[in-house]
Amino acid sequence: MKNTSNRFGVSALALAVLANISPVTAFAEEADSAAIEEVVVKASRLKGTASAVIEERKNQAFVADILGAEQIARTGDSDAASALRRVTGLTLVDGKFIYIRGLGERYSSTLLNGATVPSPDPTRSVIPLDLFPSSIIESLSVQKSYSPSMPGHFGGGNVDIRLKTIPSDFVFNVGGNIGGNTNNFDDGYTYNGGDNDWRGMDDGTREAPKSLTTLWDNYNPLSGVSQEQNRQIASELNRDYDPILESVNPDFGLDMTIGDRFDEDKFRWGYLAAVSYDNQWQVTEEYQGQDFRQNTDGTWSLVRGFDQVQTNEHNVRWSGMFNFGLEYDRDHRIDYSLIVLRDTADEYEYKLGNTNNVLLSDGLRIQDNEVSYEEREMIANQFKGVHNFPEFWNIGLDWKYSDARSSRYAPGGVSTRYILADANEDNVFDVSESSLRKATTSTRYSFQDLNDKVENYGYNLSIPFMFDNSELELKTGADFITKTRDSFGRRIDVNTLAFNDIDLSGSRLNDILTDDVILNHPLKSNEAIIRDTSIDGDDYYSAQKIDAYYIEADWFINNVWRISGGLRWEDYRQVVAPLKPSTGEFDLPANPTEEQLSNFAFQEDDVYSSLALTYIQSEEVQYRLSYGETTIRPDIREVAPSTFLDPLTGYPIRGTASVKTTDVKHYDARWEWYLGTGENLSVGLFYKDMINPIESVQSPGQDGPPLIVIANADDGEVYGVEVEFMKDFNFIGDFWGMNGQDFFLSGNVTLSDSEININTQRVVEQTGVSAAITNPVRRMTGHSEYVVNLNLGYDHPNGNHSVTMAYNVFGERIIIPGIEGQDDKYEQPFHSLDLIYTYYPTYSSTVKFKVKNLMDEEKTIEFSDTLFRSETKGIGFDVSFKWDFE
Repeated sequence: MKNTSNRFGVSALALAVLANISPVTAFAEEADSAAIEEVVVKASRLKGTASAVIEERKNQAFVADILGAEQIARTGDSDAASALRRVTGLTLVDGKFIYIRGLGERYSSTLLNGATVPSPDPTRSVIPLDLFPSSIIESLSVQKSYSPSMPGHFGGGNVDIRLKTIPSDFVFNVGGNIGGNTNNFDDGYTYNGGDNDWRGMDDGTREAPKSLTTLWDNYNPLSGVSQEQNRQIASELNRDYDPILESVNPDFGLDMTIGDRFDEDKFRWGYLAAVSYDNQWQVTEEYQGQDFRQNTDGTWSLVRGFDQVQTNEHNVRWSGMFNFGLEYDRDHRIDYSLIVLRDTADEYEYKLGNTNNVLLSDGLRIQDNEVSYEEREMIANQFKGVHNFPEFWNIGLDWKYSDARSSRYAPGGVSTRYILADANEDNVFDVSESSLRKATTSTRYSFQDLNDKVENYGYNLSIPFMFDNSELELKTGADFITKTRDSFGRRIDVNTLAFNDIDLSGSRLNDILTDDVILNHPLKSNEAIIRDTSIDGDDYYSAQKIDAYYIEADWFINNVWRISGGLRWEDYRQVVAPLKPSTGEFDLPANPTEEQLSNFAFQEDDVYSSLALTYIQSEEVQYRLSYGETTIRPDIREVAPSTFLDPLTGYPIRGTASVKTTDVKHYDARWEWYLGTGENLSVGLFYKDMINPIESVQSPGQDGPPLIVIANADDGEVYGVEVEFMKDFNFIGDFWGMNGQDFFLSGNVTLSDSEININTQRVVEQTGVSAAITNPVRRMTGHSEYVVNLNLGYDHPNGNHSVTMAYNVFGERIIIPGIEGQDDKYEQPFHSLDLIYTYYPTYSSTVKFKVKNLMDEEKTIEFSDTLFRSETKGIGFDVSFKWDFE
């Protein structure tokens, strides 16, 4: 049997430590290759699950879960978001955002290498985690109990994405993958995009014409131009968005990593560079309900919505990373990191349905063709240093500086509506009987541009004290964050009512509204073909500034007791300045009062505390207790008056300037048992008490989706139990020619509940909209009563094959709170079952085969046993190859 230790990038000594063998024994056994190989094979299995990072979790002063690179590779997850759903108590929403312990993404925070970074998504306060490909991730840390060195904005927990750093030896590998989805076997809808779509960059095809942007730049209203000028600008808008039904290309990707390390006397330096490219397509069949009517028998019928929807989304992702590190005498190290992440989503939706005014009973249907195109990008420059001063009482100093910016450029939002008639009264609606909707808004164009910038710097200073029977470490530090955002948004509507006696028959916009029609067809007097329907607040500037200082103590007593805790003071300032698109002036009420002005600026300072106690019963068993007090502040998007569409529901969401901060008290307890073989078991309890929790409420809509507004509930709580384990099957011995020690089962289970109390009158006063809330006492939005993760793994004794079955399911969770007698809308459990097979044909090569969603589950949202939304996911498959050059 050949030695495979280098395949996993760890030494025999490290593997021995993972298998709980003493270093002395490991060195003694290096001469005995057979003994070492036995350790390697056993430890590789454990490292592929939880053992690689179990020691870090064990040594944490506060409750935390760690997910290592090998664990991520084992389950075949392609990005940070997919990987984190394997962590105890975490659920994935919309494929991008993580809910920790049932609390929405607004109750969590995300750090990149310990630093705050901006989000390019205007619909969420945290960065979308699907931006981070797993190939550049070293580990993911989820801290669930609060410590003073963490930001005071802490609810469910904090996620720290740690990217790969300088390698220990030369590394150079290239890889590629090809795959697809069963949903993609049939044709999908697309349209004529730009020549650079394969790069994820618009070549100008979708952007607003120069004549229009000139008006915006000079704050000249579109309503002020002449009818002929309006015609000319309308003709310059791209109208070639008509659907094309064609075969779907396969998914493919490429990635490369190169790095090295050099030693000279007391100096060590090295670099690591990685780049990846991913091109994916996903066709889905959907059902999109909006408004329902209750029947006399208590059931519900669809009144407004789309019962036939086909979506085709094209994603192009680029990522690049460069790290350089310099170390001196093992006591001083400085690192520089450049991270570039880019994700472009191009989606076409072909939808058939009805509205409150276009009824199936009248033999009419609507057809909506919708294009959504957005480019998201994040660029971060980070410097950090770690210094130890043995000559000065072993004082430790670490510092960081991060300058990051993100952007979301969305020039390609286009929605066109057609009316279909059942000409033969046979319930067959053919496109040959369709016509462009005659209305002031037959087609809507949207153009959006958002830019965020975050500067974050800080330091931590520590000094240890040694006593006869105890060790004490004192820490202090500071953290400074400055965040700015500018948001731009415009909406341009095509008004077909402006034309005199025009034939709008057809199903292709570019064939109906030709250049000749737009430029020459007679118009009604004083009517314009295109109108600017942007509203005040679509543009805004905003800024946040946080100054924080903390003190913390960590005290070991007799190697049995550990007491950790401290205080953190934060000064928080935020301002939001909504603008009038027509003038660029601040959108303020006439003669604003001091109270009205205070809604746009917010300042608070407070002290946040934590205390943690650990009892170390033995090398294998320890107990934890912790308490913390933190806050959740509304994000810029939650207080800005602008409206944006929630990608999960398609509903418009508007911020509320008067939203208050949430005060949170955290209680945690956990028992942990670590066995020498790498097996482990832990059981934890948690309780969170909240005052003024931030929630979403619904306001009734007219002939479209309802408006979602941000508001405060009076109080809330969430509590539960978490169980995590890993166990091999050595106890069953040999069976079917295989040995039980080559199999393992790892997983976690979370059982929890939550409750919030909403005062309807307070919501109306706070938001200014009506809200006949069906359930003012209910679970929190996004909370699941259970989450289960299971991984069943097998490693062949020769080390050349490994197989993992990964299962994940979450309990139903509220996505849209109900109003006017309708129950809350619940996303139903999704049973995700994935198969990952890895084969090592040679010493330097790896082949991996993945099948995702083996059970072909659909994503569904229901209320009162009525389907509200559904989306097929299909069965995904992927084959990848990686070659290591050494």
